[in-house]
Amino acid sequence: MTLLSLKKIDIRATLIYWMFAAIFLLFALLLHDDGFLQSNNLLNIFRQTATITVMAVGMTFVISAAEIDLSIGGVAGLASVVGALMLRDHGLIQGILGGLAIGFVVGSLNGLLVAHVGIPSFLVTLGMQGVAIGFAALVTNYYPIPILNDTFNAIFGSGTIGWFPGLLLWSFTAVLIGWIMLTKTTFGRRVLATGGNRDAAEFNGINTKNVKFKVMLISSVVASIAGLLYAGRLQTGRYEWGAGDELSAIAAVILGGTSLFGGSGRIIGTFFGALLVGLINNGLILAGLPVSQQQIVRGLIIILAVALAKKK
Repeated sequence: MTLLSLKKIDIRATLIYWMFAAIFLLFALLLHDDGFLQSNNLLNIFRQTATITVMAVGMTFVISAAEIDLSIGGVAGLASVVGALMLRDHGLIQGILGGLAIGFVVGSLNGLLVAHVGIPSFLVTLGMQGVAIGFAALVTNYYPIPILNDTFNAIFGSGTIGWFPGLLLWSFTAVLIGWIMLTKTTFGRRVLATGGNRDAAEFNGINTKNVKFKVMLISSVVASIAGLLYAGRLQTGRYEWGAGDELSAIAAVILGGTSLFGGSGRIIGTFFGALLVGLINNGLILAGLPVSQQQIVRGLIIILAVALAKKK
């Protein structure tokens, strides 16, 4: 390996940290008088990106295995609705299990169709997204389901451990578990091997179908947890929660250094990618940009992420 190639790898691996630092300093200078550096605002960035961070961790496994999951936004919304309905009618435990069950069911279907039937994950998850959103809208008749259970809201939304916000704990826990699974376990090595070269992985005895099934399952289950976090933070279950988050999660993963073509994954980079997306959203809001212009900037972030993922 040449010195030039080593420099390219180092730049690619650390780019997200330089971008995060540069944009943070830019907003700190330009939006100082608008309260950007106030502790409450900085904590809000973490709170608002908690759901994206959690979903992006699951997405890192999918993309590392050379697949994609466009259904996570719909899964999050449906999980929030089912969790809210079960919570209202049956209680706390049933509400949590009901929301998580959505992730298991959708993830199993995605995994079965992608890994064993052989349908491209882009098509499967795009269709599943529509099914999830449509079903959530159908069962609620487009109305939000209020959540009045203080314990649920404390666990998944507004609760704190001392001064430490619970949503930050969910983010850090997801990142820690994801990092350990991807970098320190046999399963993580099999995910990277499957994404890097499926034929070579199978030659070495790896059941790539099983690996792809599991990463699709992980992504949906993690998305259902994000849906419960939406429900707890906003104290309602609604079919719209999570809409469009799949694009933000993909951007966070790619900006964080994971290859869009599989074979490599960086959980810590994903975490900073999610924070960067939240940082930019927060700065645009403080700057007073209208929603239309915010959408333009978010779209440019997606394009930048894909450009960074381009094979050399």
